[in-house]
Amino acid sequence: MIKVKRALISVSDKKGLIPFVKGLHALDVEILSTGGTAKQIRDAGVPAIEVSDYTGFPEMLDGRVKTLHPKIHGGLLALRDKEEHMEQIHRHDIGLIDMVVVNLYPFESVTKKKNVSMEEAIENIDIGGPSMLRSAAKNFKSVAVVSNPERYEKILKELQINSGILPDTILYRLAVEAFTHTARYDTLISEFLKKKTESESFSPFPDEVRLHFTKVQDLRYGENPHQQAAFYSDSDANGLAKIKQRHGKELSFNNILDLNAAIDFIKDFKSPAAVIIKHNNPTGMAEDTELSKAFKAALKTDPISAFGGIIGLNKKVDLPTAKLIESSGFMECVIAPGFETNAFKQLTKKKNLRLIELNLKNVKTEGWDLKRVHGGLLVQDKDTKDIQKADWKVVTQKKPTAAQMEALLFGWKVIRNVKSNAILLVKGKQTVGIGCGQTSRVESVRIAIEKAGANTKNSFLISDAFIPHIDNVQLAARAGVKAIIQTGGSIADEDVIKEADKHKIAMVFTGARHFKH
Repeated sequence: MIKVKRALISVSDKKGLIPFVKGLHALDVEILSTGGTAKQIRDAGVPAIEVSDYTGFPEMLDGRVKTLHPKIHGGLLALRDKEEHMEQIHRHDIGLIDMVVVNLYPFESVTKKKNVSMEEAIENIDIGGPSMLRSAAKNFKSVAVVSNPERYEKILKELQINSGILPDTILYRLAVEAFTHTARYDTLISEFLKKKTESESFSPFPDEVRLHFTKVQDLRYGENPHQQAAFYSDSDANGLAKIKQRHGKELSFNNILDLNAAIDFIKDFKSPAAVIIKHNNPTGMAEDTELSKAFKAALKTDPISAFGGIIGLNKKVDLPTAKLIESSGFMECVIAPGFETNAFKQLTKKKNLRLIELNLKNVKTEGWDLKRVHGGLLVQDKDTKDIQKADWKVVTQKKPTAAQMEALLFGWKVIRNVKSNAILLVKGKQTVGIGCGQTSRVESVRIAIEKAGANTKNSFLISDAFIPHIDNVQLAARAGVKAIIQTGGSIADEDVIKEADKHKIAMVFTGARHFKH
């Protein structure tokens, strides 16, 4: 443990600074500081000694050199219980520094700016700050190192309770946090500089991948009660990190997974759209002129499987939609951009229904898709390929009508997020049957037909990859399917096309597939 008598404070993020330094001053802690931080402290009526006055050496090189001095790092690194160290600092008139309060130049926020120059990025690489953090953290038994403004209140309270003393447990945790902070900072710099040279590489992927996520919350458990779990956000803190829970029980691990799937389905639709998710797959999805109509159609696809599902809506929830949801049986969550006041009141009648708000503009579509495997990591671009009708090729004698093409386009947008092997049956802009996650494509066809029942007649079939055998077409024909869209490219394409012609089914090739594992 240590008693804090002298603190060096130099921060870029000045959030919470003044109450903290006032608290330190009340405990008779001498404060050293630099530049703008020192001015702000003094303007608040708290005395602060400029580091340049303390070291006897001025700031120089446009502020690049401020704290890189033996009187600073000697005061941080000296081992208090080592006689030789104490003799040396006494001989060189070096005072001990018991606390460092430092956060770093805003390199991350600066480099997120559009068209940031290399010069501006370089000038926002902190040198003195990480050096002080590392010196203090290395000597954590004797120096408190505070790198996170969120810790100010707790540290000050601890000092007040214990007459200016911090225990070893807190000193150790602060040191770990400081080393984590500097490691991430260096990674951000490295990744930025690497991106600047990507054009010189044959691969868009770096030789090394370092990931950094910040814990948002601990969860009750994971996929199963015997698994522990937590939710972390990435450095951009977008997407689900931006959700606002308005009502209902705490979100679970599985809820968050299904919310993520719901967002993937609804985010690209402009007209009102609704999806119901179970175990990361849709039980039904629809697009319409009104949100209530879209939800009603999505629920109609498979109302039995929808029980206990996650509802995803791409428009603010109105009262007609809320009434339909309220009467639809047990559902886990509703996620939408917002809730009208009367709709919110209607839905809160369901005590355990989780109501989640998310602005879909906070959902990033670019970036990497990461999948952890034993001993490694698979990295790929996200599947954002947008296939337009102009890219399609009609391969059968029967040509789809304009209305059929619109329905096929709707189905093709939906199937991108359905687990393979995936088959959809659609009518207009709503699903009527879904077969997904099967090891055989023809089995997915059978399931979709069974789910659709009588609605299969005059429906359109969407396949996420090529159709490998004529049996898929034969099943579709017997069920009354009128048009098929698929990737194409199978060695059986000629036979499959002939079978479609035989049954007067229109068939379109997209030249792209949407596997999802």
